Amino acid sequence: MPTVDILNIENKKVGTANLNDNVFASPVKESLFYETVKMQLANRRAGTASTKTRANVSGGGVKPWKQKGTGRARAGSIRSPLWRHGGTVFGPHPRDYSYKLPKKVREGAIRSVLALKLKEGRLRVLDEIKLNEPKTKGLAVILKKINSNKGLIVIDGSNPNLELAVRNLKDFKLLKINGINTFDLLLYDDLIITKAAVEQLEKKLL
Repeated sequence: MPTVDILNIENKKVGTANLNDNVFASPVKESLFYETVKMQLANRRAGTASTKTRANVSGGGVKPWKQKGTGRARAGSIRSPLWRHGGTVFGPHPRDYSYKLPKKVREGAIRSVLALKLKEGRLRVLDEIKLNEPKTKGLAVILKKINSNKGLIVIDGSNPNLELAVRNLKDFKLLKINGINTFDLLLYDDLIITKAAVEQLEKKLL
């Protein structure tokens, strides 16, 4: 059973936590990273790209010239896809790119990332992150003390001051347990998580 130090906002050890083997000591399966991140990025696509076919392009209602006798190729519309300003053939139209992977695959990917963060020493467990006021400067001081330059902060519940303070830090992002995902875990170097959030995360992934 892996153990990790619990730190306070002054970066001083205030205890230790025993982590669940099934969550933080799972095999690191990089194939799950690929599948899950691919799904997440596909789900974020707007799918609003659209082109006009010859039926949608304005104009072209009259035959440009008579069928025979001109020496030119036959033409029925100036909005033919062969013509400049004509319609587009097989162009993109609005569609939904989203799809879902099985829940076990998604949770397996999160377990793999958590195990990787622990293995690389990128997991920082804090007893709590408490700010007296919603000031970015105060949070920046805390993050500097725990030696984190780019991290994902995960909390167990509502924390209004922290949620406001983190918004101006471009290299940090705040998530609640329900929003934890593989893409953000991989995107940010460090995982900064409260002790209470660790307990909830283990319940969620067991």
